[in-house]
Amino acid sequence: YVVSGNYAKPLVLFVHGSPGSLSAFIHFLADTILLDDALLVTADRPGFGYSNFGNAEPSLKKQAALLKPILERYQHNRPIILVGHSLGGPLISRMAIDYPELVDGLIIVAGSIDPELEPNETWFRAPLATPFLSWLLPRSIRASNEEIYQLKPQLEELLPLWKQIKCPSTIIHGTKDSLVPAGNAAFAQRMLVNVPPVVQLAEGVDHFIPWSHPELIRAAIVNMLQQPAAVVSGN
Repeated sequence: YVVSGNYAKPLVLFVHGSPGSLSAFIHFLADTILLDDALLVTADRPGFGYSNFGNAEPSLKKQAALLKPILERYQHNRPIILVGHSLGGPLISRMAIDYPELVDGLIIVAGSIDPELEPNETWFRAPLATPFLSWLLPRSIRASNEEIYQLKPQLEELLPLWKQIKCPSTIIHGTKDSLVPAGNAAFAQRMLVNVPPVVQLAEGVDHFIPWSHPELIRAAIVNMLQQPAAVVSGN
């Protein structure tokens, strides 16, 4: 992972989608608006970048456990805000469920969180996940295929657990997202029952918000940082 910003300020951890790497959010680490007010961290998820490249970890619970040491290292930089794009969305949600004492706020960007909205792609993902064919794929695509192929059961496992999330959340989703349907935002509204999320539907925007509309994510971070500490931590 890469760190930038003010070591005395709240932590913002960026979690990329699939495929991807910490570079997906690297431009935020040079954001002059955020640098003075937060400690900014972007990390390679398991199977990507420098984190065991090409060898996916489909379990969201295990991925959450592997990212936990970052939260523990900076656990005094409160509030701790997690930003997750695409598959990073359900992962940061899992982190908030498993480690509520280490997560004070969530920003889910184009998150794949509703199992009913996952596309039925097993007809081609299943064969590509077999040892016989997986070696033909570039390593990043191989890791991506393996975790996306197994994402729906991971999301189904989360269904009874969403009610455990008690920190504030912001949902950002583009209305023209052809990869992850905007209906995922409505799912978040239904499932986050303890603290109703702030939902922002970006009209005409596609799936690639971190690159095409970074200002939406920046504004959500700034807004969460400006909230009273007790509100952000969900207390």
